[in-house]
Formats: sequence, C-alpha cells, structure tokens
Amino acid sequence: MKGDALDPKALIAEAYRIEGISLEECRAIFLDWALSLPESEEPRAALEALLARHGTPGHPMTQVLAEGRTPVLRRRRGGRAARRP
Repeated sequence: MKGDALDPKALIAEAYRIEGISLEECRAIFLDWALSLPESEEPRAALEALLARHGTPGHPMTQVLAEGRTPVLRRRRGGRAARRP
C-alpha cells in the first residue's frame, strides 16, 4: 500500500483496518510512523490531519495519535536531587 506525505508508508491507515489491534501495537506503529515522517513535514500538523482523516472514537490508534500531540514536559533535576532516587 502506498501512502502520502502525512503517512508515507500508510502505517496509520493500515492500523485502523486491523481488527482487535492493541494499544501497545498502535504505539509501535506510531513510532515507526514518526521515524518515517519526512523532515519537511511538521509532526504536530501531521497528527492533527491524521486525526481528522482517521480519528475513530474508541480506537486505540486514535488514543495514541491524540497522546502524540501533547508535548512531554520534563524538568531537569540538578544537584543532590538528581542523584537521589
């Protein structure tokens, strides 16, 4: 299957066709999609477009795509706090 600029390998489209796909499988597919996205494509805009195109409520891939839009904020811990568990 041939994809387009948003989904070059058609991974996301294929994930929505798989019955009974698990959340973990969707996350693995998402990672492969993210690594194959062209550098010229803005990831957040691509995610929004893919959600608009495929976003089926209740599907695990919809959840993964929605989570992908949210930035992960991590605080740097320095000094003694960084060395303590």
